[in-house]
Amino acid sequence: MARSIAVDPSAVARVVGIQTIFKDLRNGALVLLPQRIAVIGQGSSDSVYSTTKQQVTSASQAGALYGYGSPIHLAVKQLLPTNGDGVGTIPVTVYPLVDAVPGAASVGEITPTGTQLESAAYRVVVNGVRSEQFVVATGATIATVTADIATAVNSILDMPVKAVATATKVTLTSKWKGLSANDIYMQVEGSTTAGVTFAVTQPTGGLVNPSLAPALAQFGSVWETMALNCLNPTDTDALNQTSDFGEGRWGSLVRKPLVSFVGNTDADVQDATTVTSARKTDRVNSQLVSPGSIDLPFVTAARQLARIAVVANENPACDYGSQQATGLNPGADGDQWDYVTRDLAVKAGSSTVETRDNVVTIQDVVTYYHPTGDEIPAYRYVCDIVKLQNIIFNLDLIFANPEWDGAPLIPDNQPTTNPKAKKPKMAVAAICSVIDSLGLEAIISDPEFTKKNTFAEIDTQNPKRLNISTTVKLSGNTNILAVDLNFGFNFGTAQIVG
Repeated sequence: MARSIAVDPSAVARVVGIQTIFKDLRNGALVLLPQRIAVIGQGSSDSVYSTTKQQVTSASQAGALYGYGSPIHLAVKQLLPTNGDGVGTIPVTVYPLVDAVPGAASVGEITPTGTQLESAAYRVVVNGVRSEQFVVATGATIATVTADIATAVNSILDMPVKAVATATKVTLTSKWKGLSANDIYMQVEGSTTAGVTFAVTQPTGGLVNPSLAPALAQFGSVWETMALNCLNPTDTDALNQTSDFGEGRWGSLVRKPLVSFVGNTDADVQDATTVTSARKTDRVNSQLVSPGSIDLPFVTAARQLARIAVVANENPACDYGSQQATGLNPGADGDQWDYVTRDLAVKAGSSTVETRDNVVTIQDVVTYYHPTGDEIPAYRYVCDIVKLQNIIFNLDLIFANPEWDGAPLIPDNQPTTNPKAKKPKMAVAAICSVIDSLGLEAIISDPEFTKKNTFAEIDTQNPKRLNISTTVKLSGNTNILAVDLNFGFNFGTAQIVG
C-alpha cells in the first residue's frame, strides 16, 4: 500500500489527518460527447448588435438581438421552434456577422395591374413566410392595393424582406446584404380571376457576403461540434474559410473536429453538386439539400440540423436516415431526386433527402469528401465523424488531466511505491477500459481487435515522452439493405392408385 499523503511525511507530533479525494469509479464507462451548435450568420442591416458570440435559448431572443427576419433569426427559429420540436437542451451559440462594407441588398417588386371585378383576399409568401391577408375590393385603385400589400408584408416580423409602396408597385428589399439575399423567393397567393393580377419580379442585386473569419476566431477552446453556415452554398470563399478552420480543429493539439453545414435548394443535381464535386478532400463542409424548395437554403439546413444534432447527441452511433424535417416546404414532385440521382449526389459529395407524404425526410448526410478513386472515403459520412468525435473526447478525458500530467514515468517492470507513477502498460489499460464501452455503444466494432492493437512505450530519445498507439474499427450503418427474394411454385403430389 502506498504511503498516505494526508499528513506531511516530515510531521512527528501526534495528529490524525484525513484527506478527502474524489475517485472516478466508472471503470471505463463511456461519456458521450455533448453536441453544441454554432450559428454563423448575419443580423438585420437595420439592427445594431454586438458581434461577440452569444448563446441563445429561443428564436424570439435571437430576433430581439439581431433583428426579426434576419438569417440568424430565421435559422434559430428552425433549431429552437416555439413548439419545442427542436434541439432541446443542446446549446445554440450565435456567432454574428455584419454586412460587408461593399455589400448590397437584393431588391424585388410586386406590380399589381387591372381592375378588380369582385372582392378577394390575397397573401404574399416569401420563402414560405406568409404575410397577413390583404383584401382587394371591387374597383380598388392600384395605389390602395400597393399600400395594403406593403402593410400586410411589414406586419409579419419573420419576413426576410421589408416593403415600401408607391402608387404603382411595391418594392421589397432583403433585410440583410450579400449574395445570399438573392435566394429570396416571392409569390402572391389568391384568386387569379378576380381582376387584378400581380407581376412578381424576384429579388436580385445582392452582392458581397461578409467574411466568416471574425466569427471563426471566437470559437477558441469551446468544442462546437456542428456549425451552421448561413451564407449561400456557392460562396467558395466562405467554404474555404470553414474548411481551413476545421482542418485545424482536427489537429492533435486542438482535437476538436467539427462539421459545418450549408443549405442548397437547387432542383437540378448537376447545379446542386457543382461546388461539392470540386471539393474532393473537404471533410469539414457538408451540404444539406431540399431540391426545388421555396425555403431559404440556410433554413433548409437549419431544420435538418435540428434532427441531426439530436441523434448525434443521444445516440452517436446512429446515422440520420428517415429523420423528418417537419415544417420545411418540399419542392414539386418533379423536382425530387430518384435513387439514381441521389446516388450520384452522394458520390459527388452532397447529402440527400426524400419527400414522403409531403415531409422532407433525411437520407444520406455526407461531407464533401470524396477523393478520386476512393470507393469508401474515410470522412464521407457525418455520423462517422461524430463517432470519431466521441472517441477523441473519451481519450481526452483519460489523458488530459492532472493524473497523467507530469506524473513520474517508469518502465513496466520497475517496482514503485510512488502512487503517482505511471507505466506504459497503465496507458494501455486506461484505453482498453473504455474500448468495451465504445463497443457496447456500437460506436466501434470488434473491441478485441482494438485491445490487441493498443500499445505504449517510453520514447527512446526522450524519457519524458510516452508514445501511445491504438487502432479502432468504426461500426457500420444499415444505409443499404440488399435482400434476395427467392420464389417458386407449389406443385401437387402425384397420387398412386392401388
